[in-house]
Amino acid sequence: MTSIASTTPIERIARVIAAEMLSPNAEGAGDLGRPVSEIVDTIWPRETERALAVLRTLREATPAMIRAGEAAGGDPAGIWSAMVNAAIAERPPSID
Repeated sequence: MTSIASTTPIERIARVIAAEMLSPNAEGAGDLGRPVSEIVDTIWPRETERALAVLRTLREATPAMIRAGEAAGGDPAGIWSAMVNAAIAERPPSID
């Protein structure tokens, strides 16, 4: 069974963007004096426009995403998950 989220995709993406900017593990701002999660709880709403931009880029499926969705069958959550996983798998090589 596919997991079902309790928060919106906009919130989840905004939280990731905020955490990436702050977290020392993600080469963010460094020592902040309190847990990054506490700060993210406060600032993630500021990142909703960036989160929306990310979601807008996913509106059009790639051929690989369409094939993954078709292969997932009739479960809408499974189709969505399969298509997004296919999009992630199409990630271009990192530039160092």
